[in-house]
Amino acid sequence: MSDYQPTAGHTTGNVLIGYKVEATDGSIGKVDKHSDDVDSSYLVVDTGVWNFGKHMLLPAGTVRSIDATERKIFVDLTKDQIKGSPEFDKGKHVGDAAYHEQIGGYYHSHRRP
Repeated sequence: MSDYQPTAGHTTGNVLIGYKVEATDGSIGKVDKHSDDVDSSYLVVDTGVWNFGKHMLLPAGTVRSIDATERKIFVDLTKDQIKGSPEFDKGKHVGDAAYHEQIGGYYHSHRRP
């Protein structure tokens, strides 16, 4: 996984639950959980009807910017890239290094240069 990009505008300790998440081509849902753990920061996004109510795990490094006034998070990914990510595993998203590597590897290979 990864940490937030220095230009994202996130400060450790800021609560992001409930923020809307925007892909490069539209809204994907709202933050359900997030972690500021060093080297494994992430967002868990509830996609609602857009992706059949699934939850998606996004590494913090995919966050391009955060607009605290509008309560929106912008990620450097398309909806299809997010939809094609490995299945969210509620039992593994906390503390499972191999699962974090799998998710991080997927998003690293799908990021825009």
